[in-house]
Amino acid sequence: MSPGDAREPDPGDDSHEEIEAARVLFARPAVFMMGAVSVTGLPEPDLPEVAFAGRSNVGKSSLINALVGQKHLARASNEPGRTREVNFFVVDDRLRLVDLPGYGWARAAKGEVKKFQALGRDYLRGRPNLRRAYLLIDARHGLKDVDEEPMAAFDRAAVSYQVILTKADKLKPAEVEAVRARTEAQIAKRPAAFPGVIATSSEKGTGLPELRAAIARACGIGDSPDAA
Repeated sequence: MSPGDAREPDPGDDSHEEIEAARVLFARPAVFMMGAVSVTGLPEPDLPEVAFAGRSNVGKSSLINALVGQKHLARASNEPGRTREVNFFVVDDRLRLVDLPGYGWARAAKGEVKKFQALGRDYLRGRPNLRRAYLLIDARHGLKDVDEEPMAAFDRAAVSYQVILTKADKLKPAEVEAVRARTEAQIAKRPAAFPGVIATSSEKGTGLPELRAAIARACGIGDSPDAA
């Protein structure tokens, strides 16, 4: 889905029906599919995908786990920079969540860091079924210089991406709103940036219903199977 497509509703515009349908969707079975170490090892592009990118300690694994209501689906590590593959998780056999290698810090040789971060860029450039990327930013710090490179990569690849603030529970509500407003202003002129920033907390559940609805909408999943 390109940034120029018809505008989707802002997160606050989600209807009760959209929120509930997305809740049911993400309550369905979610499983680890595979980890790819090269573009030749990527699965067939037969399901819509959304990808999560962010600094190595931003909480990507925690957010993925919180979205699907599991504690250990995506493996979180106490050592930032451990994700060195493109990891695929399948939700209800209807969509895939893709965990990209983190950037900004990793305990690895520079050559190895470049290798697995280049893998993430290659994925973004050549994945026809990628519906949206989500760039995770720590709400306590906001956008940093290190985030410029992935945003430029999204822009060059014409991959629509939306900024997601993580760890919003660490700030007061007024501080979160200030960071959100500042971030929206910073990305306003970026060609591939989707307008609207969602503040989330994997620990408290803040923003997760809206993010689930946004993912379902981006993937063109307008309904969910009836709840069991």
